[in-house]
Amino acid sequence: MVMALIFSALTFAQDLDLTKKDSIVQSYWLVTVGVNAVDDSGDEFGKLLDIDRAWNMVPYPSRVSIGRYFRNGIGLEAIGSYNQYKEGKIIDNVVNPADVDYWGLDFRVSYDLNMILGETGFFDPYVGIGAGYTDANNQGRGTYNAVLGFRTWFSDRWGVDFNSTGKWAMNTENGTNHIQHAIGVAYRFEVEKGLSRKGEEKLALLKEMEEEQKRVQDSIAKAEKEARLLAERLQREKEAAELAAAEKAKKDAEDARRAALQNKINELGNVYFKLNSSYLTSNDKELLDQLVAIMNDEPGLAIKITAHTDSRGTEKYNQWLSERRAERTVEYVLSKGIAADRISHDAFGETRLVNECSDGVRCTEEQHAKNRRSDFEIVGF
Repeated sequence: MVMALIFSALTFAQDLDLTKKDSIVQSYWLVTVGVNAVDDSGDEFGKLLDIDRAWNMVPYPSRVSIGRYFRNGIGLEAIGSYNQYKEGKIIDNVVNPADVDYWGLDFRVSYDLNMILGETGFFDPYVGIGAGYTDANNQGRGTYNAVLGFRTWFSDRWGVDFNSTGKWAMNTENGTNHIQHAIGVAYRFEVEKGLSRKGEEKLALLKEMEEEQKRVQDSIAKAEKEARLLAERLQREKEAAELAAAEKAKKDAEDARRAALQNKINELGNVYFKLNSSYLTSNDKELLDQLVAIMNDEPGLAIKITAHTDSRGTEKYNQWLSERRAERTVEYVLSKGIAADRISHDAFGETRLVNECSDGVRCTEEQHAKNRRSDFEIVGF
């Protein structure tokens, strides 16, 4: 779903890509050379298209202008024009009896509507206002001017300019109002381009969409990173749990086997010694042979032999006696080929009796015999 939204946004952004129509020539110098036609019939709008009777022209270049257009779309122009009122044309509502020269010098402020519309190429409309001085029909007059026109451009520099200017006399006693039409070749230089208003709006929207797209991508990247980190953490936890379970299973198995071996050794019984003796009997040696067999079957098994006495005799004597019993037991096991690092011993004298037969307690010989022993404990596995 998220990827579909991103794809839709990218498609929309492609549709919004800036094009040539979004750029506009914003500032330049402009020169035009062309011809002009004057309609001074006295009825500006009634004979607007009456070319035969109302329009006056000369058959050669008769108009020149120079101007400067700025980045805000405002342009300043100075225009010079020449014409002739022809004999037989209608001038100021009467038929003109003879050819009369027409001179005009105008200044105007215009505004390029493409700043609002965007670049149209073939249609670059503008409007303007201004003032000027006109000598027409042998009458000089100041005029207020309003212009409506358009230019069509064949390149960044060359084009054609069409315009119509209404001229209203500042003093109506010196002549009627009239219209001047013009067409000319336009050339512009020191051209600087920029975005139109629509282009700027589109650019702002594109930047906003780019920021939103980046935010979405950052969110996706963050979510993917968090998902990856979570997956890695879960994998580590799983591996740790599996390792712990394996270690526990291994330890449990070892503990179980160790317990089984200890039970097997316990089932052999203990080595029991005669009173005041540390020598092994044949039965004792048979028991130790079985212990050796178990140790041979389990090469990693290490045994500690602990020796004890009954309570009769002094503590010092009994401690010495228990040490002798432990040593003789170990010596026998070593004699059967068991490595010295697998068998150890300890002696406890009369300190670990298995019954209540301590000093001063009357016990049978059978009860005392149970304390004269060597037993076996697993200490390595």
